[in-house]
Amino acid sequence: MALRQIRVQGDTILEKECRKVDEVTPKIRDLIEDMIETMYDANGVGLAAPQVGVLKQIVVIDTSADGEGLYVLINPEILETSGSQTGEEGCLSVPGMSGVVTRPDYVKVKAYDENMEEFILEGTELLARAICHETDHLHGKLYTELVEGELHRVNYEEEE
Repeated sequence: MALRQIRVQGDTILEKECRKVDEVTPKIRDLIEDMIETMYDANGVGLAAPQVGVLKQIVVIDTSADGEGLYVLINPEILETSGSQTGEEGCLSVPGMSGVVTRPDYVKVKAYDENMEEFILEGTELLARAICHETDHLHGKLYTELVEGELHRVNYEEEE
């Protein structure tokens, strides 16, 4: 496993449509492991493959505080949404910034796991927000396109 460089806003790879994954090869397994390690290292709750420079439809998400809620979504397809929630949202590809975004409060998504077995995931609140946010990345969209008002700096201390 290895940490990968997170691409930041302005990198054109973040604006591109990602390709579907047909099979999980050893290279794809390594990518997934690297994405998980990179997401945790950056204290993120989600990471999409284009954020590490790979145009594949792969997302990793963990909204739990203890690392027990890890999901790998390959070729995710949102089937259903309902309700709405408005709140602060940030992105590892837009470091140090945050903005108010309205997203569905409930999301139902169909995806494949790392064994290419299809599953359905339903999420509310932060998980619903993360599924929508990360799926947008696979279609070349950043959350900054949805921000209501202005982006603002996030006050946090660097861990260096």
